[in-house]
Amino acid sequence: MFRFVARAFRSSIVPKPARVPVLILAASALVLIPSARAQLNVPPAGTQVHDPSALKPPAGARVAIVEWEDMECPDCARANPLLKEAAAKYNIPWVRHDFPLPFHAWSMQAAINARWFDTKSKRLGDDYRDNVFASQNSITSLEILAQFTQKYAQERGVAFPFAPDPQGNLIALVKADYALGQRVGIEHTPTIWVVTANSKGAPFVEVVDRSKLYQLIDQALADTKASATPPPAPKHTASK
Repeated sequence: MFRFVARAFRSSIVPKPARVPVLILAASALVLIPSARAQLNVPPAGTQVHDPSALKPPAGARVAIVEWEDMECPDCARANPLLKEAAAKYNIPWVRHDFPLPFHAWSMQAAINARWFDTKSKRLGDDYRDNVFASQNSITSLEILAQFTQKYAQERGVAFPFAPDPQGNLIALVKADYALGQRVGIEHTPTIWVVTANSKGAPFVEVVDRSKLYQLIDQALADTKASATPPPAPKHTASK
């Protein structure tokens, strides 16, 4: 389109009065094209699931939140308080998977650090993740992440080692989560599902609009209510 407009400007065939509409056309093109490009960057309406085997609650749970996250992802940081609040409100599991994106400078190391804190207690590991998300804007490099992590550990009376993963076991766990996400079909972070067990409704629903998270959980709990009620005990009749 731009080439066409440029040729029209240069052409002596176009009379001067006709150049005004051409200028208007060019201006309109400049307004419309950025809008079209912006639409190309809109996240997909939903993830195309290839392998749903990971989209289920932990054993014994009817409903859970399952998330793939990148600790350097700004949108993951925005989603984090909502997911934490929802899991606490409904007393349901929140299964957090690592999906550190290659173009983020410190997300992989943050995931390894969180895995190290998991070895002390899962609660401590998740608290570290929450604190990283809350402080994400101030963590601008691996060096600052290291300082943040040492301070976090000291405040909780934990000695965080200089090399938290000498054998490579923790990075293997992170990479396994990433590979699992690829098998599922993850294309962006955060990707969030409400998942169910023995549901009369959908076994998993992606949370595309986070304002509807509570509504989706309510529906999931309703769809699995029957499975939570044990069948009545059989009646025994006295033999004659």
